[in-house]
Amino acid sequence: MPIARPAASIALEGFELRVLHLPLVSPFTTSFGTETVREVIVVRALTADGDGWGEIVTQREPTYSSEYTQGAWDVALRFLGPALLDRGRLAPEEIPTVLEPLIGHRMAKAGLELAVLDAALRAEGRALGEYLGAARDRVPSGVSVGIQRDPAALVDAVGGYLDEGYVRIKIKIKPGRDVADTAAVRDAFGAIPLQVDANSAYTLADAATLAELDRFDLLLIEQPLQEDDLVDHAALARQLRTPVCLDESITSVKAAADALALGSASIVNIKAGRVGGYLEAVAIHDLCAAAGVPVWCGGMLETGIGRAANAALAALPGFTLPGDVSASGRFYHRDIVTEPAVLEDGHVRVPTGHGLGVEIDPVALEDFTVARETIRR
Repeated sequence: MPIARPAASIALEGFELRVLHLPLVSPFTTSFGTETVREVIVVRALTADGDGWGEIVTQREPTYSSEYTQGAWDVALRFLGPALLDRGRLAPEEIPTVLEPLIGHRMAKAGLELAVLDAALRAEGRALGEYLGAARDRVPSGVSVGIQRDPAALVDAVGGYLDEGYVRIKIKIKPGRDVADTAAVRDAFGAIPLQVDANSAYTLADAATLAELDRFDLLLIEQPLQEDDLVDHAALARQLRTPVCLDESITSVKAAADALALGSASIVNIKAGRVGGYLEAVAIHDLCAAAGVPVWCGGMLETGIGRAANAALAALPGFTLPGDVSASGRFYHRDIVTEPAVLEDGHVRVPTGHGLGVEIDPVALEDFTVARETIRR
């Protein structure tokens, strides 16, 4: 279902970009490294009708993705931002077409798109959830648990999140930290909704090890192989009972359609930043819904800006599995919005205010800023 009612056009005057360093509550370890501080770019769209906010979800190093902070900073300031400003007045739905000649850099594009979309919807007095087609006012909240010191420490961490009320647990795995970790969680907590995320840490040669996970009755195994291994994912899926879900491989509607046609995945993780924006994310949702394929909303340790947008996206009807839209306090002692997302009976509310439905805490924003630059028409 395409966007029912497009947003009004706005007069773009400039973009302000900030690099933020937000300390994490605890180190977050995946198969590709450990983060203790979240480096992220916040985008402010300056318009004649009021400002809007977006978030570029790159990381400091190109490990999860080929995109990284300084690269996104450069391309946004030198190419993407100026291309949008040259249009003067534009509607958010025009952004993908305007930026199409500039190849790749989907996370940077998504951050600029969200900022313009927020400004346009605020000016209209519309909520992002309404605009995207949200069918619920709150979404079930899952939590992503990084690789811990040992299985016992993992069980302790998972127990704490279950006590907080999270309705689904996802644990990160990598070679040597897979079967035993999963067994420890399953043995400790029984039939909780549980899934694992490999972040591309395996190859098809590891199929026998991954097949050992079948006995744990997992919701899914996420991105076991490399991003471009669609054919190998299809071969692996035929060897596993556990459903294969793709994350890094799904970079566009075309990539999602190819993966489904090949049988590379039976579940899709949608991340707006990874696919180039919330408009593309809705299109992938629609594709999967038409094919009867479940989707869920992944996370990139977003601030309150991206977290509010993800909650709105996850409220669309095709998002039938709990996503990674966790409470802000899962990652940050202090967020940059005045009302951070909180967990209520295992769910996070979809903001209903204008635009993103959250307001920036200017003091926190300033305190976490390490670089800032503004471009204007």
